[in-house]
Amino acid sequence: MDVEFAEADDGRWVEYDALARRAYGQPVPDITHLGPHADRRVAVRGGQVVAGGMGLLVPQWFGGRPVPAASMGCGCVAPEERGGRLAARLVQERVRVLQDKGAVLATLWTASTGYVRRLGWEAPAQVFSWTVPTAALKQAAADTMEITHGDTVQLAELRDRLAGRWNGPWQRPAWWGSWQQERHPDLATYAFAGSGREPSGVLTVATERTPGGRHLVVHDFWAADALAADAMLAFLGRHHGRIPTVMFERTGLPPGPLLQHRLASVGTATARSWHPWMLRVLDPARAVELRGWPGHLDDEIVLDLSDPDGTGSSLHTLSIGAGRARLTPGGARGRRSADVTLTRGQFALWYAGGYRSPAAAALAGLQGTSSALARLLATTADREPWLADYF
Repeated sequence: MDVEFAEADDGRWVEYDALARRAYGQPVPDITHLGPHADRRVAVRGGQVVAGGMGLLVPQWFGGRPVPAASMGCGCVAPEERGGRLAARLVQERVRVLQDKGAVLATLWTASTGYVRRLGWEAPAQVFSWTVPTAALKQAAADTMEITHGDTVQLAELRDRLAGRWNGPWQRPAWWGSWQQERHPDLATYAFAGSGREPSGVLTVATERTPGGRHLVVHDFWAADALAADAMLAFLGRHHGRIPTVMFERTGLPPGPLLQHRLASVGTATARSWHPWMLRVLDPARAVELRGWPGHLDDEIVLDLSDPDGTGSSLHTLSIGAGRARLTPGGARGRRSADVTLTRGQFALWYAGGYRSPAAAALAGLQGTSSALARLLATTADREPWLADYF
């Protein structure tokens, strides 16, 4: 009996919630918390829900502009249905629906990186969480900044402005705050501002109780500059008298050695590697058109863009100028050879600014001269990839 794909009504979604508990071996709260905001899809065989997942239409910042994107979450297949490519068929159906609604990108967090890589996704960055003794953060130089408690519209606007400095963060929707409070009821938000100035830092933390004691868990760390970052780390350090450890969530720090540079001894921090977020470009031409680009660039680069398995290649010309770009079929001025050859997955990684040097790009499999790779990478390397929300 073949499977049917359908949008889930409330009854089907309750069935899927029970299935997900069995498949994951634990409750999945976001199935309830995010369900009202999501496109909910299930696979049904013989009247029974055997797989499902949801998709959120949430723009993501790339090049300083929000790009329409589909965030894929809470997907699973019944254990007895695994091994028959049902997951791949369901993912394609979920993506198709959201692409029809305007998404040009698709993002997900997954431990099955090899599986989704074959479907066209690629991981733009490594993802780490950090654990550090609270007392070690006392070494951070604390600027004289005013600290206030409580979230405001002004802070949401600041988060959006700072998110635009990176490639990948959500343009957080209106329901984001209530979703976080449902997930973390004791979540606290703090604003940091210089005397008489507008806030330049936002910190959200929660206290977690474990058999080993209490930890301060950092969920959001948005700093406009080094002064704000120092003040925020120093604030965390002031908890050392009652909370021995600060844990930065996998989404809780921007990439780079910000934390390590503020510690007296790097050995006091422990990093844990997590499965990454992965990106797929659903419509390359529209994704290029809608993204932001460095205003000083004026270039034309011919790409040989192939499917994830290296087949079905075709020439495209990337034209950049005056802060805009276009990706058009064919070689520039009739050219029949490419400057750079890359797969759809590699295209997604480049789009997110994930290649930091020609040597790294060549090692990852991009083909082209060093100068051609440098020209291509310069178009997106002005911002690093970071997804600050886990779903």
